[in-house]
Amino acid sequence: MRVPTLALLGWAAMFALGCRAPEPTPDPTPDAGQAPPGFTEYGATPCEPVGDIQFICDLISPEDLAILPGSEWVIASGAQEGGRLHLVSVRNKTTTVLFPTPLQDERHDTTTYPTCPGPLAPEEQEIFRGHGLYLRPGEGAVHTLYVVHHGTRESVEVFEVDAQSTPPGLTWVGCVPALSTLSLNSVVALPEGGLAATSGPTGDVWEWQTGTGWRRVPGSEGTAPNGLEISKDGRWMYIAGWSEEKLTRISRGQTPVQKDVVALGFRPDNLRMSLDGSVILAAGHTDKDGRSITEPREPLRETSNVAEIDPQTLEVRRIFEHPAMEGFVASTTATRIGNEIWLGSYRGDRIAYFPAP
Repeated sequence: MRVPTLALLGWAAMFALGCRAPEPTPDPTPDAGQAPPGFTEYGATPCEPVGDIQFICDLISPEDLAILPGSEWVIASGAQEGGRLHLVSVRNKTTTVLFPTPLQDERHDTTTYPTCPGPLAPEEQEIFRGHGLYLRPGEGAVHTLYVVHHGTRESVEVFEVDAQSTPPGLTWVGCVPALSTLSLNSVVALPEGGLAATSGPTGDVWEWQTGTGWRRVPGSEGTAPNGLEISKDGRWMYIAGWSEEKLTRISRGQTPVQKDVVALGFRPDNLRMSLDGSVILAAGHTDKDGRSITEPREPLRETSNVAEIDPQTLEVRRIFEHPAMEGFVASTTATRIGNEIWLGSYRGDRIAYFPAP
């Protein structure tokens, strides 16, 4: 626990800054060799390009990425022990820690999140693990970030992102604890309010609303869910079926549920809709030879894949395939920022980026 002296020093620092919000804590370099089995050794591989692929390094398991409106900043998750939420400058390719930090802003919205027991205690923040991300743009420069969290509680942690400040800052505003039967992976915000998340062990997708709590999404059974996206109007959900190399589209608010399935040829992890809603990027894995993965896996040798999917026709076009690279293993998310494609990695210690095809 933090001793009172540190708290006094924190207040003194705030007054010295003229009561401005504190800047994110500089990102500590991960210790080499501290990764669990099946993960790259953190900090062990030089941050050097591989062909036209460049890297943003010194991270831990940047499994998912969320772009702030304006495309100047990206938030990266950290899905393993020691992982943090990082703010990444698109221009400078530098990173800082957003959460947790010694001086963390908190404002619990008990009306929207009445079942949330409160913010994570300092000792709980130390074992924070951020998995899937989703950013809901606000009308101005204040947005909402949803983070699937594994740690002392299984939950979706909710933050307000203030993009008016430079750099942007986070304020924790609430959480949605998961049912004991669920293990969450990806999350999306629903246009009518609330959120939805995938649960691998139960093989389905669940929606949550303030007034009704968690409910299974009709038609989501048997989708082998991992990643999740939703159309802007909320009429369609797109579910990445990781273990079955497929994408499933299901309708919302329609009886009977319309369900369409398309094969991808690789195990899709996260899904990311383009800003204009015209294409979905799916990132995922094949084995070291580019074929379907069979057991036993060789995760550190798996191939990265990215496909573009037309959300209307479900036409699939593979745009990227690359063997495993030291420090970056098997892409788990893909998103387009300007003329670049950015990739996250669950088992790596860096973000990859390269010119968009």
